[in-house]
Order: sequence, then C-alpha cells, then structure tokens
Amino acid sequence: MNYQEILDQSRPLMGKVCKSCPVCNGKACGNKVPGPGAKGTGTVAIRNYDAWQNIYVNMDTLTSNAPVDTTLELFGKTFKYPIFAGPVGAIQLHYGDSLDDNSYNDILVRGCKEAGIAAFTGDGVNPAIMQASTQYIKENDGIGVPTIKPWGEEVYDEKLKLAIESNAFAVAMDIDAAGLPFLKGQTPPAGRKSQEELKRIIDKTPVPFIVKGVMTVNGALKAKEAGAKGIVVSNHGGRVLDGTPATADVLEEIVKAVDGSMKIFVDGGIRSGTDIFKALALGADAVIIARPYVNMVFGGKEEGIKALTEKLGAELKDTMEMCGATTLLEITRDKVK
Repeated sequence: MNYQEILDQSRPLMGKVCKSCPVCNGKACGNKVPGPGAKGTGTVAIRNYDAWQNIYVNMDTLTSNAPVDTTLELFGKTFKYPIFAGPVGAIQLHYGDSLDDNSYNDILVRGCKEAGIAAFTGDGVNPAIMQASTQYIKENDGIGVPTIKPWGEEVYDEKLKLAIESNAFAVAMDIDAAGLPFLKGQTPPAGRKSQEELKRIIDKTPVPFIVKGVMTVNGALKAKEAGAKGIVVSNHGGRVLDGTPATADVLEEIVKAVDGSMKIFVDGGIRSGTDIFKALALGADAVIIARPYVNMVFGGKEEGIKALTEKLGAELKDTMEMCGATTLLEITRDKVK
C-alpha cells in the first residue's frame, strides 16, 4: 500500500477526534482533548504548521548533477534521513482503542529501525509503559530514544535504569510536558526543572541527554550549561500552552545562540520533505514528527511507517536536488527565504 491508501485505512480505526486528515495541520482537532488537540484553543498547532508554509525555498538547478545523500550521523549512529518519530502517550485515550501504548511503541520502534530512522518513545503514569518501550528498544539494537517525563528524581532514576539496560543511544526528557494535567500533584514533585535539578539528572545519565521543550535562547543556554548534548525546539505540538510562537519562528535564534555546541532537533507542524529542508536550512540537525506516524501505525503498522518515511525522504531528496544541495550540510541558510 502507498501512503494515501494507508492513511485512508487508518481513518475508521482512529478515535472520534482524529480524522486522519490529508494534511495534519491541527485545524480539525483544535482544542479536542481527549484527542490529538490541545488543552487550550489549539491555535498553536495551527500556527506551527502555517509558519513552515510561510518559509520559501530558493530553487537553483545550475549546480552539479551529483547524487543526493540524505544520511545523518548522530551520536555515533547513522540514519537514512534526518527524521525521527516523536513520542506519543495515552494512545487509547487520544487516538483509538485498536492499539495501546505498548503495542504502539512495539510497532513504532521496530518500524522506524526498519525504515532507517529512530523513534522517541513515550512515557506515562503506568510504569509498564517505560518497561515495555525500553525492552522494544533493546530488541532493536538500541535504536530508539526513551523519552522520560519530567518526574521527580527518584522516579527518573528508576526509568533511567531501564533506558540504560536497553542500550539506547540517547535519552530524552520532554520538559514541555510539564503542562500536562496528569503531572500535577505528583509525589515526588514532577513538572518544571531548575537548571540545577536538570544538571543532577544529566550528570547521572551516561549517554547523550536530549532536552525536549526548548523555546527560548535562555532555555537553550540553560540546557547547555546543565550538560545536555541535544535539545528539541518544541512547544509540545501546541498541546499544553496557548500563546506561544511557532517553533519555526524561534529556531534560528536558538541555533545562533548555541553555535554548534549541541545537536538541535525541531518539532511542531513539519509535514513534508520540503518542510524538513526548511528546518535544516534554519540550522536544525534533524526533525521530529509525531502525529502523522500515529496514523501510519494505526493504518499500516510497520508498512505505514515505511510509507511515510519514504514519502518524506523522497520529498526531501527532490527539494535538495532542485535547490542545489547534495548533502545535508549543504542545506544552508541562503537556500530559504
């Protein structure tokens, strides 16, 4: 099956809110929670998508007709494309009951590895979610990034142990999940982290640590000083706070501030290979895409993951060919406007 066939097949398997839209732009789900929408108005997810559409690529075919190389080297691993599937939790609550978090992560980790990329896996209140997802990563040669919610340090230590045993090549914490209602009132406290707390967490993590949820230069510099090896420019897909800018609008200033000292991922509204090209031109090393992979897993499992990844990869390759870039490093700022 091709991408469109799998998307169509996912539609009756999704919950009442997700419509498996032709383009996942946030306009149909808005403030629908449970569902893939937001606890606020849902306008930030729409803004994320729209911001990428307001950036244009500079076509230039007066260049060498050399083959295009889309591979990415990151933390000692090589990936076919600079694309990672994002972490998604509470699958049954938000998307549909044909899969739960464990069955979803099982398919996601394996399918992404087979497609030449890697998945960030989700976390939840139930300890079995992290136990299972790290086991799936271990079964797939450590190709995956366990993403731990911003729990208190005692809970983090328990989940870190599982992550290390999985041989995962990196560990992430989605600080932007601090606004999720289920994190409120946890004991020990969960949610926001001071720079000192984050440093203590990173110091005990023996693999590259990625902070997801950075939206300001100040936040990026605090993550750097705490010892993070990577950051994800992310506003949690617009789910947790109204009024934030689009990730595309803050990416470039964050890239300039960290000046190559950390790997930078960007998340939020990226839906095509051309969008990926734009993100890399603004300085990102890679992108994270979450919601569209949910539809692919529901509609086609591993085949769906492969279909979406190859679609995005082909679009990225075509944009590179038409804009005069033969490697990812040649996707520079002058190639967009």
